[in-house]
Amino acid sequence: MKEILTKDWHHLEVNEIEKIFETDSSEGIGKEEADKRIGQFGENKITKQQQQSSFMRFLLQFHQPLIYILLGATIVTLFLGEYIDAGVIFAVVLLNAIIGFVQESKALSAIDSLSKSMTTQAVVVRNGDRIKIEASALVPGDLVLLESGDRVPADLRLTRIKDLRIDESALTGESVAVDKKQDLLEKETVLGDRTNMAYASTVVTYGRGSGIVIATGDKSEIGKISGHISSAQDIKTPLTVKIEKFSHQLLFVILGLTVLTFAIGLLRGQEFTEIFMSSVAFAVSVIPEGLPAAVTIMLALGVSKMAKRRAIIRKLVAVETLGSTTVICSDKTGTLTENQMTVQRIYAGDQLYKVTGIGYAPEGEIQTEGNKIKLADHQVLNECLQCGLLCNDSKIKKEEEKWKLEGDPTEAAIYVASIKGGLDADNIHKDYPRLEDIPFESEYQYMATLHKVADHTIAYIKGSMEALLERSDKRLMGSDKEEEINPAKIEEAAKKMSSDGLRVLGFGSIIFDSGKEQISHDDLKHGVTFLGLQGMIDPPRDEAKTSVHLCQKAGIQVKMITGDHALTASAIAGMIGLEGEKEENGKLKAYTGRELSDISDEEYPDIAERIAVFARVAPEQKLKLVKALQSKNNVVAMTGDGVNDGPALKQANIGVAMGITGTEVAKDASDMVLTDDNFASIESAVEEGRGVFDNLTKFIVCILPTNLGQGLSIMASIILGMVLPILPVQALWVNMTTAVLLGLPLAFEPNEPDIMDRKPRNPDQPIMTKSLVLRTLLVGFLILLFATGLFHYELYLGADKDYARTVTTTTIVVIQAFYLLNCRSLLKTNMEIGFFSNPWIFGGIGLMMVFQVLFIYVPIMNVFFHTLPLNLMTWLRILAAGALVYIIISIEKYFRRKYKNKNGERNK
Repeated sequence: MKEILTKDWHHLEVNEIEKIFETDSSEGIGKEEADKRIGQFGENKITKQQQQSSFMRFLLQFHQPLIYILLGATIVTLFLGEYIDAGVIFAVVLLNAIIGFVQESKALSAIDSLSKSMTTQAVVVRNGDRIKIEASALVPGDLVLLESGDRVPADLRLTRIKDLRIDESALTGESVAVDKKQDLLEKETVLGDRTNMAYASTVVTYGRGSGIVIATGDKSEIGKISGHISSAQDIKTPLTVKIEKFSHQLLFVILGLTVLTFAIGLLRGQEFTEIFMSSVAFAVSVIPEGLPAAVTIMLALGVSKMAKRRAIIRKLVAVETLGSTTVICSDKTGTLTENQMTVQRIYAGDQLYKVTGIGYAPEGEIQTEGNKIKLADHQVLNECLQCGLLCNDSKIKKEEEKWKLEGDPTEAAIYVASIKGGLDADNIHKDYPRLEDIPFESEYQYMATLHKVADHTIAYIKGSMEALLERSDKRLMGSDKEEEINPAKIEEAAKKMSSDGLRVLGFGSIIFDSGKEQISHDDLKHGVTFLGLQGMIDPPRDEAKTSVHLCQKAGIQVKMITGDHALTASAIAGMIGLEGEKEENGKLKAYTGRELSDISDEEYPDIAERIAVFARVAPEQKLKLVKALQSKNNVVAMTGDGVNDGPALKQANIGVAMGITGTEVAKDASDMVLTDDNFASIESAVEEGRGVFDNLTKFIVCILPTNLGQGLSIMASIILGMVLPILPVQALWVNMTTAVLLGLPLAFEPNEPDIMDRKPRNPDQPIMTKSLVLRTLLVGFLILLFATGLFHYELYLGADKDYARTVTTTTIVVIQAFYLLNCRSLLKTNMEIGFFSNPWIFGGIGLMMVFQVLFIYVPIMNVFFHTLPLNLMTWLRILAAGALVYIIISIEKYFRRKYKNKNGERNK
């Protein structure tokens, strides 16, 4: 057989398929032909993509500018003979590398999960014989048999169908099992609507059928998704980009200033060894050794906070990415909605009723004109509800304070509506024992049950409105009051329900004499009494409405991308308040997968930004929408639960998988997993992400002046030919202790009240804005002024160099402690944010002072760090310097806050 080109298989007749694949829809192909084809097309497996070796991936963890700085610090401290310091710094480097390697390894299991989804067995017909084989041995042209419970082993064009229903949610996102038909479909039919096809990895939930294999392995739809996941780019997060850029700048500044320092010393005629050691001291003093470790720890704390808010972070940098998010692309079912079908409207006896309450909990009531009804006064409604209760194979039960369904979600919704109306299920089932039933069949589009009553039997029937109208010649209008049916009037009521996104079912009954104990389709061809309509929907979560509002208020666009139908998607989007382009009737405009396939690549970004609802979209279209939004410089968060969501989840800046309903493929391709599948948890995570970035910025603003002040002190001494005010080992002490004890407490700073009132940060905005750079320079110069000033003042008083250097080191630590109080908010005062709202701050300052006292007064520390005990007067001068810096920065914050308010800018 020749190589098969991809065709629109759903648009071809079965006999054409037989000719193309040289097969027979009854006999299949022969074993010899199958062996020949497996050599031609390969096994029915997804090809694993080429991956870097584990060793190479581990080495690449060190390929970062900040790590270069730390490795340089390690070498410098080894050169100085400070083996303990070198060991600590290298341990930090190694820890960062291990964490990054482990996180990356987890993400690479997505393709393996896809491959596992294909490992199953299949029943095929070869040479007319029915045999069971490994799914991997299937070839194009094979005739596969399907039964309830089977996993579809390859892509099939269905040839025979008997009430076949297939759950395609993992592939298309459609929450309801699809009724399959053999009808020829239009060429433009999108994946979710190809009812004459069955696709690999989907599951047969009901009935049976057969189909000819048209694609296997990488050529199947699931295989194409695997390819999309592999080709999806690993997008760098805003934090990754900012830290990388910041680190590069820092690296060049440090190297440049070190070379400049060395050159100045040489020009002044200092000895080579002396100037070399001075340059080393400068480099060590300005390298922020604690920064990478602190960033990792702060992100890890963010992970812990988010876990408490039902968001499990798989990749550390995803914490901050959430805070930068400008667009959230959300699935509908279960994320924005309850994933529990609920009857909301009932039309019976020419009257429209409203049903309150949501989900499977039988809590709510039936109302008309806002008032609760008495069921005894509404006979037609009573009959409609009773029909729904008896012509039903589902029920609900309470487990651990939660109501759960047993059976079909649609039937459960109808059952719950009957209970809300006041029917007693147990008594009614007792009074109307079931004699026989006709299960739902796609060919007839209804279900019927036959029940025994005192002097007769009655059949209840429920199904599509069209199926009921076709069989009804009268309608119930009151107690024993019937009239000739008016189909137009009922269709109008159904249309109104449908326009609100409700799924509409019809209900009817037919009475037989008491001797009838069996029922057939022939009995229901006509003579049915129409009882009413029930309209149901998977309603939006209340908390989702609030969360969507908060996100949009914070400048984050929220878009719905779903496999459901456009009308339903648009209705739900309107209920939760999504903002986007609207139709003339005021409803949100929804673009379907078919419409998206007709637009050009140039139009995609504009449509992706303008439109809020996308329905019946294919996996590759989800991926394309994410890329289109990113092309507009958006930071995109994408939610998903199915295999079909894998490529888009990986392509997004942050992929969010559903923990309850999500497939392993979706989870493995994601950065974050929601334990409750709730959109509200995404909004909470965004808030935490913004808080993490705020605190990370505060941390960097807090520690950099220390490095700058130390570096300027050493550079000034070299330029002026004076003795060094601080030794390399002392600089290491300051850098490591202040970063941990005075910097990390900022990780516990509560989120500022207006954090979700701000617009998303511009992805191009650096961590250190112009105003923050100016503040860092100001504090750095203040450290230079007070630390070197007090150093030379002590020398002037006749103190030993070691005593004076102890003063320098302690002055830097004390100034840093006072400055920490200024860093709790970049603009607000301590009173505004709550002076004692973060006890970790004062704990850190207290612990820092304890360590500094040990550093000054413990003899072994005096030997190791070349320090000497300080007297009381020296301490008073140091504390005065710290307090003065606090006052100066508070005044600077006041004027900057005043300037921002004057210019109408929001405080941070």
